[in-house]
Amino acid sequence: MSDFQVLIKRLDPDLPLPQYSKGGDAGADIVSRIDITLAPGERALVPTGISIALPDGYVALVHPRSGLAIKHGVTMVNAPGTVDAGFRGELQCIMINHDPKESVTFKRGDRIAQLVFQKVERAQFVEVDELPGSGRGSGGFGSTGRQ
Repeated sequence: MSDFQVLIKRLDPDLPLPQYSKGGDAGADIVSRIDITLAPGERALVPTGISIALPDGYVALVHPRSGLAIKHGVTMVNAPGTVDAGFRGELQCIMINHDPKESVTFKRGDRIAQLVFQKVERAQFVEVDELPGSGRGSGGFGSTGRQ
């Protein structure tokens, strides 16, 4: 793993900066800026109180927390969320409660997601009349599992 700098602006001075819980963690925890309750099936945009500036060639991916998923059925609608290098707004998470019966409440400062950073390559698109063959072919979703 190599370190690089992510410029960060606290939009709420009382909330912690993202942090890695344990050595070797890929994701840095981010927290909710607000108190919010999600009813069963409800989704909401949850602000985190931070904005970032990434170097060109990097992306931040906002991943749901596995503990929230297994314990409460909570995840993110667009997981992972993509934060492009040029984005400067507040990071927000589109959270959804998949539990069919129970509401879930997040308090200000609760960990709701994690940031994972990756280098990205930009593709150069080349139009062709035919694609080269492959062992998989064009069978569609699930076609390699059929007998």
